Amino acid sequence: MLRIDRATYDAIVAHAKRDHPDEACGIVAGPEGSDRPERLVEMVNAAGSPTFYEFDSTELLALYKSMWANDEEPVVVYHSHTATEAYPSVTDIGLASEPGAHYVLVSTREHGNNEGPVEFRSYKIVDGEVTEEEVTVVPDLPEI
Repeated sequence: MLRIDRATYDAIVAHAKRDHPDEACGIVAGPEGSDRPERLVEMVNAAGSPTFYEFDSTELLALYKSMWANDEEPVVVYHSHTATEAYPSVTDIGLASEPGAHYVLVSTREHGNNEGPVEFRSYKIVDGEVTEEEVTVVPDLPEI
């Protein structure tokens, strides 16, 4: 199950809507081993595409260096689908390289960047196996 605070959830949805009709992408980092999504990092879709996303390699390397320096890991890897449901494509499954991460997909196909609900779904993707998981949005994540 993915537990995510309301502010982070809203920020991911806003990013997906803002970048529509292109796919948006980003990572939410958290303390290593905590499964706590705490620090949202919106990334640039280097592909600039409505059907594909690609992290900019320089930006991604800088993010990983920052995470390593802060004892963080990617807790959520997210991107949007602009014309299809919020389910991982074959390409998405092939790109999933963080077995501990939650892979969040946001579909903006119904309302684009206008007001209206989106599909927000989360998956575990390990060795090509996709398992949907429950998403619980909480007011804020309590301190441990």
